[in-house]
Amino acid sequence: MKKVSLSAIPRTGAGSSNSNSLRRQGRVPCVLYGGDKTTHFHVEAKALGKVVFTPETYRIELDMDGTKTMALLHETQFHPVTDAPIHVDFVEMHDTKEATVALSLKLNGQPVGVRKGGVLSQKFRKLRVKGLPGVLPEHLDLDVSEVELGDSLRVSDLKFPGLSVVERPTDVVLTLKMPKKVEEAAVVATATTAAPAAGAAAPAAGAAAPAADAKKGEAAKPAAKK
Repeated sequence: MKKVSLSAIPRTGAGSSNSNSLRRQGRVPCVLYGGDKTTHFHVEAKALGKVVFTPETYRIELDMDGTKTMALLHETQFHPVTDAPIHVDFVEMHDTKEATVALSLKLNGQPVGVRKGGVLSQKFRKLRVKGLPGVLPEHLDLDVSEVELGDSLRVSDLKFPGLSVVERPTDVVLTLKMPKKVEEAAVVATATTAAPAAGAAAPAAGAAAPAADAKKGEAAKPAAKK
């Protein structure tokens, strides 16, 4: 997993007025959990934005008064109008303690079903996984080259070395189906092909009628006089 450093300054004040003052100075109030104590600090908004507004997940090295602590971004609160980060919670990482993170899911390979005209639908762009900090990757790679038409992959089907997926096992991660319009066209084509076959039987039945009438006519003729 990629690492990024943030310079952090301990907070000397508390309350909403102090938080608003920090924001006017281009700083974002933050809290660090998971250590021996809860630590309140603030970081530069511009530097924080590079971590918040990205699909990747980073290990964040917080440098506070020369003390460096490895952490994960846990939760971010945004301004309702500007969408700017206004408060961030971090969780301290420990080398011997598993961490739960949301990692981007990247699909590799062209599925067999796509080459047959199917469409792949990805339900999860990120997955929450648990693992030791040393084995957490930058993102999750999933080989989908063998996925066929009609296949669905669930969380329980996924395996990543050293990691466990903490989503619900029954959740569908992706599906591969024929486009709906193509399916409808196939149904119509099948129905159209079947209709003439059914109609073709009618003339055959009708053709027998004249033959029968002809026999009746012959029987109705009077016998020739001698």
